[in-house]
Amino acid sequence: MSYTLAQAQTFVDPAADLLKGSQTLKDIYEQSTSRHLNERACSFFDEDGKMDGYTYEKYKSITFNFATHMSTALSAMGAGSIVGLKLKNSQNWAHVFWSILMTGHVPLLIDAKLPHDNTENLLQQSKATAIIANEEAPYSVPLFRINEIRNAEADYQFAASWANQVIFCSSGTTGAVKMMVTDGKALCHQICGSLDMPKESPTILHPGKTNILAMIPFHHIFGFTAVFLWYTYYGKNIVYPSSMASTDLLNAIRKGRVTHIYSVPLFWDSIAQTVLRSAAQGGQKSEAILQNMIAYNCHQITKKEAGFASWGIVGDKIRKKVFGSQVEYCISGGGYLSSRTLTVINGLGYPLYDGFGMTEVGVTSVELSPRVEDRLKGSIGHPFHGMEYKIEPIKGGNPGQGELLIKSPTVHVEEIIGGVRGKTKLDNGYFHSGDIVEKDSSGEYYVKGRVKDVIISSNGENVYPDEIEFYFRNVRHVVNDVVVGVKTGESQEKIVLVLELDNLIKDEELEKLMKDIEAINATLPNEKRVGETLIYKGTLPLANNMKVKRFTIKEALKNDRSQFVSFSGETAEESDSLAAFDPKDVAPTREKVKAIFSKTLLLPSFKIDDKATWTELGGDSMSYVAMVSDLNDGFGLEIPTEKYGHLYSVNDFVAEVLTLQGKGKDGK
Repeated sequence: MSYTLAQAQTFVDPAADLLKGSQTLKDIYEQSTSRHLNERACSFFDEDGKMDGYTYEKYKSITFNFATHMSTALSAMGAGSIVGLKLKNSQNWAHVFWSILMTGHVPLLIDAKLPHDNTENLLQQSKATAIIANEEAPYSVPLFRINEIRNAEADYQFAASWANQVIFCSSGTTGAVKMMVTDGKALCHQICGSLDMPKESPTILHPGKTNILAMIPFHHIFGFTAVFLWYTYYGKNIVYPSSMASTDLLNAIRKGRVTHIYSVPLFWDSIAQTVLRSAAQGGQKSEAILQNMIAYNCHQITKKEAGFASWGIVGDKIRKKVFGSQVEYCISGGGYLSSRTLTVINGLGYPLYDGFGMTEVGVTSVELSPRVEDRLKGSIGHPFHGMEYKIEPIKGGNPGQGELLIKSPTVHVEEIIGGVRGKTKLDNGYFHSGDIVEKDSSGEYYVKGRVKDVIISSNGENVYPDEIEFYFRNVRHVVNDVVVGVKTGESQEKIVLVLELDNLIKDEELEKLMKDIEAINATLPNEKRVGETLIYKGTLPLANNMKVKRFTIKEALKNDRSQFVSFSGETAEESDSLAAFDPKDVAPTREKVKAIFSKTLLLPSFKIDDKATWTELGGDSMSYVAMVSDLNDGFGLEIPTEKYGHLYSVNDFVAEVLTLQGKGKDGK
């Protein structure tokens, strides 16, 4: 059922009540639950894949019951103390979150996948008094598991004493980290940012059935605000997938009749690539139908030109293989969204919009236009109700572009940096986002990149790595990529492309991959062309927003290039461990040793670090013996059995082979 702008506006108008009262987290919870008692609050799946769920009335009852047990479990913790919340998205996450607040404690939202040492660091720097997580390893503060809290004695005299702050974290490292303290007033204004949405879009929030996928982790500002906070407040159904595996996500979308999907660019890029590749595998006819349907739905060709591809039955058939035809609103946030991905997803009939937000300020804008032509421009829209944007020019910046400054009541009130707590720093009321944007004549904003990531090309032009990365993402065997600038002079930088490749690629395919990369590079303007391409041996490190940690890669290129290989398969920086041998002997020997490692380990040779031990590469004792036997046969020699277990890496075996062959530089 479709709704008019007026109907949608009437639906969101009551949110203005949040600004009339005390503006607390208690207000958000009580209005969320009391106004929608009979509406479905959540859907989830049991071990057999059967969907279950319950209403906001039960949601409220479960939360209060959980809080009575938590009050006892956390009785030794002082009022107002910080409690870590480290759980994956689930209906339990919601109950634990509200219960922490209800018992007078401040939740510190932590990534469920964060390593133990990093988590410990966050707990210490925030001065947390406890953590709730389904883990076994102990922390320096008391650890409570969900079942332990449920089994604690209930305090039947419990009366809620609400805390009014939430703490969000940066990704977490072993060093100083930044944590943002946000209060109830800011989160009330975050909800009220939606008050003007129906003036442009009747589908993002409306009185009808809405089932939103809980895909973005709730510790992340995008997942917390745009999924958990908005849609809980408006009494909508949050659908929790069994896991983040693609099969479980698709199962949740289809069985849960998901209408709203919000995710990061990496997810949308993956969906677009999968659809295009699937059509290509179906042959020219299949590919032509898909391309015509996309062009027609994006208003790029007429119905007559699209022909059969314009029929609704064709679109339904294609969408059935993706998400189904019930999806009515999609948002991408957290990074650069390519025009190709926007075109493909919108062309499938799924309205995909780009948005903007930051942990420090919350979600502050999203493109809302129902016109596909507007969506395809890649705008992040204009600031929400009660928020303001301003562009500040940057040195050397392009005309009309500059850093985005944000004035908003949603800005975090305090921050904890390296364990020291202080007030948020503002510039005449504005927060410096660190993002470069431009604004068009209609008042819409476009993100170009991060100030700190800008690459200064040889001709002095500002180059934005996010844009360049997109061009190489659809190349076969490329899992992910990142572009960084490496200093070549006082101000100029060389553009370096780093690729993460899948394990299915064969060594002999590297030459074709290199040619594909070179062909794409040749189509780019001179100032955007890649100067060096490297392959990353492992998995590119990702931040909370699923973007590659560009700074980490930049530092690795500067300090430890052994993590990268060139297309020839050679390590970007030679090891000193083979300095006693002639490089002309080392290279072919290494190639042959790595080929034998590759055969035994079932890994492409470029994935094999020359210094990595056999066990680090996934080998065991039995396969080790088989590999050494193949080495002996391959080189026509006999590695002494007493050396078994003392030779670990490719470099170890290269040195041993060359030694047995008498090829040291001194002839010994």
